[in-house]
Amino acid sequence: MKIRRTLATAVAAAITTPAVLLSVTPAFADSKPAAESRAKPTIEELEKAAAEAQKAYDKALAAKDAGYEELKTALSDKAPLAVTAAAARKAATEAAAAKTAADQAVTDARAALADLPDTATDAERTAAEKAVTDAETAAATAATAKTEADTKATEAGTASDDARVAAARAYSVLQNALADALAAKTAADEALTKARDEEKGGQDCVGADLRAAVTGMPASVTAGTTTTFSLRVGNGTKQTLDAVTTYAHVHTTDTTGLKTTDGYMHLQWSTAASPKWRAVPADHLISGLGPLKAGAHTDVKLRLTVDAKAPAGNGVVLTSADYVNKDGSCGGGAGMDTYAFTVKAAGSKTGTTGGTGEGAGTGTGSGSGSSGATGSTGGSGQQAQGSASDDSVTAGGGLASTGASDATVPLGLAGGAAVVLGGAAVLVVRRRRAGAEA
Repeated sequence: MKIRRTLATAVAAAITTPAVLLSVTPAFADSKPAAESRAKPTIEELEKAAAEAQKAYDKALAAKDAGYEELKTALSDKAPLAVTAAAARKAATEAAAAKTAADQAVTDARAALADLPDTATDAERTAAEKAVTDAETAAATAATAKTEADTKATEAGTASDDARVAAARAYSVLQNALADALAAKTAADEALTKARDEEKGGQDCVGADLRAAVTGMPASVTAGTTTTFSLRVGNGTKQTLDAVTTYAHVHTTDTTGLKTTDGYMHLQWSTAASPKWRAVPADHLISGLGPLKAGAHTDVKLRLTVDAKAPAGNGVVLTSADYVNKDGSCGGGAGMDTYAFTVKAAGSKTGTTGGTGEGAGTGTGSGSGSSGATGSTGGSGQQAQGSASDDSVTAGGGLASTGASDATVPLGLAGGAAVVLGGAAVLVVRRRRAGAEA
């Protein structure tokens, strides 16, 4: 029996938080019929809606990418208004220096006049007095020039800052538009998948007391180093789960939040049953964990290597788990857990293990019990069958303080006068129907 299931992610902008979870309810999902109920959409209609949503999303993504380039240009020191402002500041500095020199000339002229000896001729005294007058006139002119230069520098600086703020606000609008388009696309895709599976006689994946939680991860990692930690998957249900898959992904940005730095992060995994280190696949799914008995847990050892050239910034580890049984039933945990941490430049000291995780649990599952057990720092890599009575992994709640970071700093802050928060991770956990196909 071939089971179809999807555990997908999409990255979009977060305006005020380091990482948020987005759960989208299909626009065409079944609900209680209203008085003005209409006929259920056909597959063709849903396909058309999904195609249109995809086009809208592609358009919003292109607009967001173009807006990002414009934002970079606006924030650059080479932007026209920035160049003008820099020139104005330079002129103001030169005017200030000229005024200082003119004031000194007045002081010197007055001193020369005062130092004239009694034997000085009338011509010499007249010349000294004229020198004072001329110096005072030049000083007044320099003072006026400085005032005008200062005014121009202020106006030019304000214009440059205003342009940067405007560009940041425009980019924020594009980010929000992309998030809206993603939500619409997700809803349309979910509705189409549900309708297709209904047509093929599949069954719904359901929420389950299944949880994947990070343990032993420090609050910060440093470029050029390798960090080993654990991912514990706990089965808090009352049944054996035949095939369990977990999801593990590390998403990072630089300190501005405008640049994704995932390419510098290399995540590997291993277990006691499969001790050789393997790269986490591109879809971030770690399968082959085998069956998991009711109340048991299994540990996956994770190793994060950060390139030496990785810039300082912020990151988040995202984890989840789901299962498929031999009878075609399937499901997943209560949601996606997040673990925030910071990335330090090469040569910095690493953080210490400890803190509080961000186990938001906002997916589509409905588990509420406890599962798993406390993992040791650095991860045991043991595929043990533990008791579900331990409380470090709670299916519907937060993550116990066994290695989660309390770093809740935003993932990005644009510089200058433009305040733009972005680059946060937005995850969509899709529980799609499993179709029975021999």
